[in-house]
Amino acid sequence: MTNTPVAEMSFEQAMSELEQVVSKLERGDVALEDSIKLYERGAELKKRCEDKLKEAEEKVAAITLDAQGTPTGTTPVEGM
Repeated sequence: MTNTPVAEMSFEQAMSELEQVVSKLERGDVALEDSIKLYERGAELKKRCEDKLKEAEEKVAAITLDAQGTPTGTTPVEGM
């Protein structure tokens, strides 16, 4: 696991660390206090992944196509 702030992580970084957190919690060999910290970190990582996926979905939804179905550009998405 890293000390990188969750808000600065890419989707891939957050997903990788989230998988590590889940693995440690599933093993059950972590002290209670450490489990709580891991759970909190995991919740932040999960939210980061969800946010990044939502951004990607919005970008894909904004792609415009011409009459032949060829991507021609993007249209602005509100809130971006």
